[in-house]
Amino acid sequence: MALQRLDNQTARRLFLDRHALLEQPSGPSKGADLLALIQRLGFVQLDSINTVARAHDVILYSRRPGYRAKHLKQLYERDRGLFEHWTHDAAMIPMAFYPHWHLRFQRDTELLRKRWRNWRRDGFEAQFEAVLNHVRDHGPVSSSDVGKDEKKGSGSWWDWHPSKTALEYLWRSGALTVVGREGFQKRYDLTERVIEDSLCPGRLNCDTQATVNWLCSAALDRLGFGTSGELAAFWDTASAAEAKAWCAEQLNSGELEEIEIEQADGKLRKVFTRPGTVAAAAKLAPAPNRMRVLSPFDPALRDRKRAERLFGFHYRIEVFTPAPKRQYGYYVFPLMEGARLVGRIDMKAERDADILRVTAIWPERDVKWSAARTRRLEAELDRVARFAGVGSVVFSDGWLRL
Repeated sequence: MALQRLDNQTARRLFLDRHALLEQPSGPSKGADLLALIQRLGFVQLDSINTVARAHDVILYSRRPGYRAKHLKQLYERDRGLFEHWTHDAAMIPMAFYPHWHLRFQRDTELLRKRWRNWRRDGFEAQFEAVLNHVRDHGPVSSSDVGKDEKKGSGSWWDWHPSKTALEYLWRSGALTVVGREGFQKRYDLTERVIEDSLCPGRLNCDTQATVNWLCSAALDRLGFGTSGELAAFWDTASAAEAKAWCAEQLNSGELEEIEIEQADGKLRKVFTRPGTVAAAAKLAPAPNRMRVLSPFDPALRDRKRAERLFGFHYRIEVFTPAPKRQYGYYVFPLMEGARLVGRIDMKAERDADILRVTAIWPERDVKWSAARTRRLEAELDRVARFAGVGSVVFSDGWLRL
């Protein structure tokens, strides 16, 4: 029996719909409405680079233009609607998902102890008790509050002092919880003082299979379709083998079906989805024909290979690439128009000069950069400038790189 198939345009619409990018960017952007958006996405990745705004803020702004950084801070630190931990990277995660993180705590407990020993963080295990006692006695602390008699390194992740490493390990393994940030420096407190007991049913006896079921199901809900490997990678807690077994079981029971997705190059790829998804996808409206600036860490783009297969958009961040070897720039933002990724933009908020400076824009090879497209971009950049807190947009000479 032939598999059902989604053509590339319909697959894009389905994928963007699950990432809140198919509708017009508008709507309320704080409190319960902001939390609902983050629950829809699953999480928001954190990143410290601030050329225009930090990644998590750009992700939320691109869907809710009224959003401002203070809204996330209030939801996180005051309302406790979110907690901070890891998926594939550091992220803000809805507090309602906390019960499903006990498996992550258990696995990080084992994995990081071994891995960090091999990375020569000598002495960090001997600091566990002292660090916990310090937090218990003094309340929330940052890394600068512990290990004051220890030799401090560069501050980079590979050069932490032992007590800083202990703090991070105790957080990653669940004993501590991050309760906020000053600048971008984390503050830690005892988990029992922060997290409600009702959210900790698996603290001592985590139900692995129930957690894997939730992780895979929740990942599929947020992707629309995917391979077992993509489902495992979404939260980066279930193993590839666990996700593969889950898909096989769900397929056998009729809870999943296998379909084909047409990629940007016309090739077909087999994926799993829920029954009825193909028919529902056919009814989705077209994406709004508006230019959007996306974060390099947008959830729709963080799987670079999938973005390339689905949108034909090859993207690599060049932060760690030496300047002479960069193809584009230090921190280049993808540009989305409708259901297409039409180019990338190198820009920076120069706050001393009160401007958003656009250094360069590179259209994709199959995109004709018309005057109408420039007007749509200018309208979006005016909005981005207000979001970044600067007064105007300035284009450098030779900004359009054809």
